[in-house]
Amino acid sequence: MTVHAPHPTPPCILTIAGSDSGGGAGIQADLKAMTTLGGFGMSVITALTAQNGLGVTGIHAPDAEFVALQLTTVLDGFPVAGAKTGMLFSAPIIEAVADVLDARKTFPLVVDPVSVSQSGHRLLREDAVQALVRRVLPLADLLTPNRPEAEMLAGMDIATEADVREAVRRILAMGPKAVLLKGGHFEGSGDLVDWLGLPGTAPNGAPEIIALSQPRVDTPNNHGTGCTLSAAIATCLGLGMDLLPAVQRAQRYLNLCLRESYTPGQGFGPPNHAAPLTLREF
Repeated sequence: MTVHAPHPTPPCILTIAGSDSGGGAGIQADLKAMTTLGGFGMSVITALTAQNGLGVTGIHAPDAEFVALQLTTVLDGFPVAGAKTGMLFSAPIIEAVADVLDARKTFPLVVDPVSVSQSGHRLLREDAVQALVRRVLPLADLLTPNRPEAEMLAGMDIATEADVREAVRRILAMGPKAVLLKGGHFEGSGDLVDWLGLPGTAPNGAPEIIALSQPRVDTPNNHGTGCTLSAAIATCLGLGMDLLPAVQRAQRYLNLCLRESYTPGQGFGPPNHAAPLTLREF
């Protein structure tokens, strides 16, 4: 008889997001990243999408009450060490999730304000934006908008570093403890730069901005990059890392996954979430 040896239990990391039937983004990407980086991934599914590498063909969302029940049940059964939100889809779902988190949140929360898919399909209803700002942003230990999402939240175009600073200032005023404005949607041939914004101590309220660069990877397989990065950060925070090293480790992980990406079907492929395991580089 084989005797089971005790094994250290990985930290429980939760994703509250939509399902991608194509496997490259959403819940599926989050769970792959969480597992690879040493977490025990759990999920609260806010929406089902009919999706592949070519785009989203349909969305079906459960009742907000059932989303809240998923979240409450997970929190009742597991010591959550870190969490992220992704696609929240509608105002009722946002309100339901926020009600539970308001009462039960004892862990770092990364909020990825998902609004539009890589293929251009809207994943956040227009009437849900204000609910997201009012109820979820103040709960965020880190908000991770890309350029279009940051422009939507800040109400301005972002083209220069001065624009980045102003946008981060405006978004920090909405309540998140920190903002990572991702640089993937900015044109250029040099390194890709993400900007980590922290509340400033200057009299004018200017945020502290830390530029974090990674080599730009020339690949069309970028489906689910935002999901992957936010899940990786949540996992690193759940492992006990401070914010800056957690973001930097998640950046390195995503960069490696993009360098080793592939195209399993038609359209845009995903990052290779298992790259650190297969290459033994991480």
